[in-house]
Formats: sequence, C-alpha cells, structure tokens
Amino acid sequence: MSRLLFVAILTAVIHAINTLIYSVRLSGVRTRRLATALSLFQVIFLIASTANLIQAPLMSSIVELAINKGSQQAGGHDLLSSPYYQAQLVHLNSQIRTVMLAATAGTLIGGMLIPSFVNIFTRAIMLLEDFGNVPRMLLKIFISPRQVARLAGQVKLPGVGRFRTALAAPLHIPRYFLVANIIITGVWTTGVLSALYAGALIPHFRSTATLTSGIVNGVAAVLAATVVDPTAALITDQAMRGKRPEEDVKQMAVYLAITRLLGTLLAQAIFIPGALVIRFVAALIT
Repeated sequence: MSRLLFVAILTAVIHAINTLIYSVRLSGVRTRRLATALSLFQVIFLIASTANLIQAPLMSSIVELAINKGSQQAGGHDLLSSPYYQAQLVHLNSQIRTVMLAATAGTLIGGMLIPSFVNIFTRAIMLLEDFGNVPRMLLKIFISPRQVARLAGQVKLPGVGRFRTALAAPLHIPRYFLVANIIITGVWTTGVLSALYAGALIPHFRSTATLTSGIVNGVAAVLAATVVDPTAALITDQAMRGKRPEEDVKQMAVYLAITRLLGTLLAQAIFIPGALVIRFVAALIT
C-alpha cells in the first residue's frame, strides 16, 4: 500500500469517526443517559486522535520526500527556481488535495451511517451501564459472537427518506451555529495540510511554517469550544428536559454532518490561500 493511500484511508477514518460522534448525543437523549453517552464520546474521540497522531507524520514525510527530491535535482542551485521542484510542488498539491478529498469521503460515509450508529451507541450505553466500565464492556462484546453480530446487524445505509424528512422540516436550530461549523471544519481540515505545503514553498524555514499549524488549529478549537459545542450541548439538554422534541436533536445531527461535509469542501478552496498566509507569517518571524 502506498504511503499516500494509507494517509488518505486514515484521514477518511478520522473524519468518519468525528462525524459519527454527532450520533452520541442523540443516543444519550434517547436513553436518558447523557453523561454515559458523553463518556463513550471520549473513547471514540481518543481513537480519532490516535489515528491523527499517525497520519500527521506520514503526511509530513510525503512533503519531506518532495523537498529532498527537488534538492537533489537542483544540485546546489536555487531550489525554488528549479523546474523540477516546481513540478514536485504541483504533484504535492494534487496529493494533498487527494487527502482532503478522502476527508470529504469519510465525512459522507460517517453521515450516512449516523442512523445506524445511533442504535449501536444506544446499545453500547445500556451495556456500559450493565458492566460499569468500558474495558469490561469491550471485552464482553469482542468475546461474544452474539453481541458482535447484534451490533454488526445495526449497520446499514439509511434510505434517502430519513434525510429528506430532516431537511424538509422547519429549521429549529440556530443558523450561525451551522455556518460556524462549516468554517471551523474547513480550517481544521486544511490547517496542518496548508502549513505543510507552506513549508514546501519556503523549504529553508519549513519547520517554522509547519509549527504555525498549531496556531491555526488552536483558533479553530477555540471557535468550536465557544460556538459549536455549547450550542449543541444546550439543544441536547433542552431535549433531555422536555423543552425540545427529540426530533430537534436528530435534525441537529443531520445538519452538523452536512455542514461538516461542506466544511471539507471549503478546505479545498482555502488550502492555497492558507498556505500563502502561513508562508508570509513564517518568513516574517524568521
């Protein structure tokens, strides 16, 4: 398996998991065990974070390989003016866009599986209540063919009607919250990738450029923590208290998945502008 294909698969898995997380809140409302549902959320988020730790250095190695090939061909001459290196940058651009396309594919798959995973998480929440902790629950699931078959049987692609119903209903969730999710997802999807490409644009200061991705993702994390997450929590709590119908939480999960999908497409548009801004900032501080 090529390195790029492996990175693309990991990226798709990360985005699919982060999209499936939206179904945890609905499962918590349905079972009236939101705190237990959020504990499962942490386990799933940890899996996505671990995959991200593997993906980032692999993507960085692809960029380093392009720079090294260009340096060898330049033979001591100006690297950036080398036609061979310019061709490497074009190829690197297409590779990174392929990875972002994998993010879109993973988000789409995750969104399509949300109804199935609502049922799976609902079942997992009840099992967690029975066994008391996650390791015992996972052990019981994996050593019991019946439990595995029962959970696997829940996985099926939903009919288009499910999404059409959610989209046709009047919007009962804030629009700013959805717009913010598009922007945050776009920035988060391209943050590291734009920084890596900026490093290829200024290879002598690529470490500085790459490290600025922490600032970019930090801004996205602050926006998520102050705009998206509190609003989602408020809607969920209101449904738990009976102030909102469960349908509002279901609608929220569908719209968050759709806006997340749009965010991965936005990342394609802001990838190069983001890289140019990061290159400028890196050159300014070095």
